[in-house]
Amino acid sequence: MQSGQQQPQASDNTLIIYLSRTNNTKAVAELIHDKVGGDLVALELENSYPEDYTATVRQVARENETGYLPPLRTRINLDQYDTVFLGFPTWGMQLPPPIKSFLHKYELAGKTIIPFNTNAGYGVGSGFQQIRQLCPNSTIMQGLSLKGGIERDGIYLVIKGEKRRETELEVISWLRKLNILKPK
Repeated sequence: MQSGQQQPQASDNTLIIYLSRTNNTKAVAELIHDKVGGDLVALELENSYPEDYTATVRQVARENETGYLPPLRTRINLDQYDTVFLGFPTWGMQLPPPIKSFLHKYELAGKTIIPFNTNAGYGVGSGFQQIRQLCPNSTIMQGLSLKGGIERDGIYLVIKGEKRRETELEVISWLRKLNILKPK
């Protein structure tokens, strides 16, 4: 956290926005929402990615190479939010292009951004660093990165059942470190 900044508080001024292809990031977003409140919003594109995993990987690689930012269907009035939880899967070891679109489209200066990530076991890549670069006038809190599914191998939603309970404990521990759990 940058010096001189106040700790974020769990409140109605909190937005939890996420991108999720296999619903693992969505599952984490729902757990965060249960613990901090606020508004929960799925980031949607004007034109969805192909269902086929390999076609999506090719398209994302082209978008990353060219800097293309896919247009978003989701519209948000960010003026009402002080804290933005930003959830995304790791794609190509970096932020997915739709998250880059969101960060370019909306002014987040002066807001607190709390990133969270699901991945296939390789980690967040450069995702958290890219958020810092794209939001230099925001307070970026410590992010959370969790292993989700491995779509390439046909392993989709894994944050369910016992894994969901384990993930919930990790989320609670992370939110405690950030001092942002809502009062019971």
